[in-house]
Amino acid sequence: MIVSVGPASFVLPRRTLLITLALGVVLLAAMIAAISIGTLAVPPLDVVRALLTGGTDYDLVVRELRWPRVVLGAACGAAFGLGGALIQSVARNPLSSPDVIGVTQGAGLAATIALTSGLAYELIAPAAMAGGLLAAVVVFAFGARTGFAANRFVLAGVAVAFALRAGIEVVMSSAETIDALRAQIWLIGSLNGRGYEEAGAIGLVLLLALPLLLWAARALRTSALDDDTARALGARPAARRLAVGALGVVLAAAATAQVGAVDFVALVAPQVARRLSRAERPPLAASALAGAALVVLADLAARMLLAPTQLPVGVLTAGIGGPYLVYLLIRRRR
Repeated sequence: MIVSVGPASFVLPRRTLLITLALGVVLLAAMIAAISIGTLAVPPLDVVRALLTGGTDYDLVVRELRWPRVVLGAACGAAFGLGGALIQSVARNPLSSPDVIGVTQGAGLAATIALTSGLAYELIAPAAMAGGLLAAVVVFAFGARTGFAANRFVLAGVAVAFALRAGIEVVMSSAETIDALRAQIWLIGSLNGRGYEEAGAIGLVLLLALPLLLWAARALRTSALDDDTARALGARPAARRLAVGALGVVLAAAATAQVGAVDFVALVAPQVARRLSRAERPPLAASALAGAALVVLADLAARMLLAPTQLPVGVLTAGIGGPYLVYLLIRRRR
């Protein structure tokens, strides 16, 4: 099926389109469930009425308490899903994701330094963004020398991630206890106490990246080709991979800067979308929707599992992503 967006056109397999629509329905249902379920249960129809028209007895709970958190979960999940899909497509390796190749750890180290050195709260997100991007520059510098060969790219990323993780431990061990605790909470990743402001920052990045995402969807058509064939078709494969990978890093770093290290969403969501659609590489729209639904559902489980205590959403996503990473490693070994 050919889809046109302005002057650009895209070939979208029918199954991918159906899976994308289905994931959109799943996301909508997850968002309604996340608002409906809680210490005070809200009937789903009242959730819809409160959001669309207001004037219900649940307006405060729905609009002021739960909806901002759900919007943030969907926004950061979409950014993680897109970032993971782009990086995995460039590296041609399902193990490549921001939390595996060091982007998350770079953001974490910068945020930890900011939190333990007394910087203003408003500077934490920009510092984390800068740290994630700087870590990506180092990893891409190693990967570019081998044309982003899959195994070497991932190994370089893992090495950088371990080095940055060691840096985080050094900073935390020398910090005041209360500052180290704040940093630890940030490193786990949480939506607690966050809402429209953080969602707006991520949404702005997604909006600005939309034209580039449309370009990336077309550029990825040649990413699966060998370099000689791609050059024969007039493409510049190395430059395209670098640009697409950089876009993925920016999206993942933007989400990490606002909600902390919500691990493994960028790893799992693109592969779920790819396997459901049976595509050669993770489809971008489906990956975004899968990531959004995953974070919203994980945050719902984090709120309800030990209620009234609210777990950080990063705990749940790590619980999902850890076994899935082991599964991918075993599958690749076979």
